[in-house]
Amino acid sequence: QVQLVESGGGLVQAGGSLRLSCAASGSIFSINAMGWYRQAPGKQRELVAAITSGGVTDYADSVKGRFTISRDNAKNTVSLRMNSLKPEDTAVYYCNADRLRRSSNSRYLEVWGQGTLVTVSS
Repeated sequence: QVQLVESGGGLVQAGGSLRLSCAASGSIFSINAMGWYRQAPGKQRELVAAITSGGVTDYADSVKGRFTISRDNAKNTVSLRMNSLKPEDTAVYYCNADRLRRSSNSRYLEVWGQGTLVTVSS
């Protein structure tokens, strides 16, 4: 069974920084894209940033220039460096692995982490 384990959330003042990390464990052959989503109270889950195995990145407009996503394909890890945090960044952040395969001929899976809370105080 594949699991995503997140770490690094917490409480930070506006303008501060945090780094989120996510590690995929289990039998993994490949992962197409890894990313971070977030869900604030009363709002839908939204994409924050994603990165493909080839290093192509995508960011939500609201975080461009402040957040940086990185990935280690060999270790199946993804990180999110968050700078200049704002109160509106407060949310539960979820790690996502998209089009994950456990072997070369297995079906594609989508896997989610359990979420880590980021709280930005004003």
